Amino acid sequence: MKLAIVGKGGAGKTTLSAALSRALVALGRPVVAVDADPDGNLASALGVPEERLPQPIAQMRDLILKRTESQDQRAGLIFKMNPMVEDLPERFSVDVRGVRLLVLGTVEMGGKGCMCPEGAVLKALLQHLLLRVADDVILDMEAGLEHMGRASARGVDAMITVVEPGMRSVQTATRIRRLAADIGVRRTMVVANRVRQPHELARIEQAVAGQQILGVLPYSAELARADLEGRPADVADLAFAEAVRRIARALQDEFGGRQGPQG
Repeated sequence: MKLAIVGKGGAGKTTLSAALSRALVALGRPVVAVDADPDGNLASALGVPEERLPQPIAQMRDLILKRTESQDQRAGLIFKMNPMVEDLPERFSVDVRGVRLLVLGTVEMGGKGCMCPEGAVLKALLQHLLLRVADDVILDMEAGLEHMGRASARGVDAMITVVEPGMRSVQTATRIRRLAADIGVRRTMVVANRVRQPHELARIEQAVAGQQILGVLPYSAELARADLEGRPADVADLAFAEAVRRIARALQDEFGGRQGPQG
């Protein structure tokens, strides 16, 4: 399964990415969790110790210049657009209780836009993860989908938007659905998060009409405290944990039997 988790900042997408990755591992599925958010903290949510934090791929300047065969020319920087990246997930991911974490990092634009060696490596790596890697891939992404182009979008089974009660979160979900359609993502789903009352869920369902509600995560005071204190998102909240397990099983039933494109 190849799943992109998106949503407004603070809506809970990183918490869902971490919890869903663990739930899929518990089902016996190999999982690569990818932090593709420039302001990401998926490592913290998974409980990776500071001394084991993986270096973001985008910051590996020497590796990037070598893989893209970059050369300085008078007209600008000439570089290879399809660098070799097949070995990077294994070399630069860290294992945390069965989940392999890989951090993409972000391109420091500085007037370069996305046409730069770092951007070429990140795009090629994302395409490799989605189109060639046999494991489940969970992408913790920013709402803007800047990392994802049409080629990699073809490898995504579904884009899951985390929505919390509130119009700004719902508006972000609507914008994400349009962006997903623009780049060719065929399925968009919604997970309602921090739901306390039935009327909050009803409001979300009305606002995202036409999109499948994949699951509902109840508000968890314990999880909120863990987030505030920077602790892993694996708190012993039985209702939250069961809700995530239901989402994982639903995704497995929907997509788990598919053979991804290989070779």
